[in-house]
This record gives sequence, structure tokens and C-alpha cells, in this order.
Amino acid sequence: MTHRWLHLRLAAPLMAFGDVSIDYVGPTRAHPAQSALTGLLANALGLRRQDRAAHGALQVRLIFASLAVMPEGRHSPLVVTDMQNAKLEKSDRGWTTFGAPEGRAGATYDTPHRRRRDFLADHETRVVLRLNGTGPPTLEDVALALDRPARSLFIGRKPCLPSGPIRAGWTEGRSALDALRSLGYAGPALWPDDDHSGPAVTGALYLDRQDLRNWQSGLHAGSRAVAEGWIA
Repeated sequence: MTHRWLHLRLAAPLMAFGDVSIDYVGPTRAHPAQSALTGLLANALGLRRQDRAAHGALQVRLIFASLAVMPEGRHSPLVVTDMQNAKLEKSDRGWTTFGAPEGRAGATYDTPHRRRRDFLADHETRVVLRLNGTGPPTLEDVALALDRPARSLFIGRKPCLPSGPIRAGWTEGRSALDALRSLGYAGPALWPDDDHSGPAVTGALYLDRQDLRNWQSGLHAGSRAVAEGWIA
């Protein structure tokens, strides 16, 4: 059965697809997490952080594949590391995407708060996605929301603003991998492990990827079976 897929272009001078973090170190992957795409779409649709059930339902319905578009001569993404040092005060307030400053309720720190964050530099990722099942939101709702998002969109972290429109069009395919191939790009790709349509990808790696979130608790938890490999 052929499905309709929404085609996204995620591109920015700096962007991040978070990986498992330990202490103050925040690495990035080459491909977006299922939870990250859920958050991006939820932000465009105008869901609030308190809408935990809606976030969870969206994550369950989401099916996608992604491909990192590599410049000529490059075979892996360019990663830059940013060492961040901040003096935090109890009264500090920060920018948010919902139009109101966000305050802190924590302590005042006498020493700087340190973080190490990895970013993908001058990176472009193509994504094909659809929503399994019926009911709101529909895939058309998502497409319209990406054109006119309820809030400002960012790719992974708030400073990572997209360099252009995220919605790139539509495509068709029997599976996520089939739809990704229809775009005509070559590069390192990620797709669901249960996707076995079309020719096999030589050298593909099959693994459990920890990229789900428990939206009730707000913590990252859970994995899914995926495949990674180079498609031409």
C-alpha cells in the first residue's frame, strides 16, 4: 500500500539532535530523535507542555525516516563543541517561545554553571514522515502548522533557528525508506527496522535507539528498533 508522506527540510547554521546525556555533556546525533520530531510538530501545532497525553499520542503515531545531506567529499556530519559558562541568579528570566518571560525558582550559584554542548554545523537533514491511525491532528494539519507555526520553531535547542521553511513538500511511498529514496538524495540515513520494502541497503546496521520520551514524567525513556545505512 502506498502512503502519502510529508517532506521536511531541517537546515540551520547550528542544530542539534540530542543523544543520551551524562552529567553536563550534551552530545548530538546525526539524525533526529522520535521525541525531538514530536516536540517540533507539537510546537508548530501549539500544544502546551502540560498537554502530555497529546504529546504522547503524537509520538506513538509518528513514523519517519531521515537522511543527512552531505556536501561533496564529506562522509559524516561536522560537529562543533560549545563550552558554556553561565552565572545563574535566582531572579534570572529567560526567553520563551510562548511570548512570556520564564523565571527560575532555583538557587543562586556562586560559581559558573558549566555545560558542554555539541552541535551539527552547516547541516541539512531531509525527513519524510506520516501519522499512523486516524483522528486529529491529520498530516494536513501538521503541514499547515509548519507553514504558520503557533510558536517559533527551533531544531533541537532554542538558539538553533532554521535557515528556511521546514516544510519542503510531499512524496509517496510504500514505506518510510521507500519515501526517503523517492527524494533522490544520497547519504547516511535512518529508518524503522520493520521496513523491508525495496532493495536491501548494503552494510545497514540494525540497533535499538533510545530516542523516545515519557511525556507524563518529562523524562527520556524507551527505545525502538531502527536501521542505519548509506542510501544512494
